Amino acid sequence: MPHVIVKFYSGRSDEEKRVMADAMAATLHETMGYEVGNVSVSVEEVEKADWMGKVYEPDIVQRQDQLVKRPGYGHLAG
Repeated sequence: MPHVIVKFYSGRSDEEKRVMADAMAATLHETMGYEVGNVSVSVEEVEKADWMGKVYEPDIVQRQDQLVKRPGYGHLAG
């Protein structure tokens, strides 16, 4: 606990993903006190052409009540 799901464009290396996951775990430890070993991180790669339909609309627009930080693109920018 916790589990973080990160969605981004396809094409990142396994090393880049590992570094990001380690940084996410460290940040959760530093900001919220979770033990690094208890944090899990998964990655969902999305093609750029599919982003708005597969991520922006269902995960951001339709779940605005869960947003803590709004994106800097699309009609919810800000």
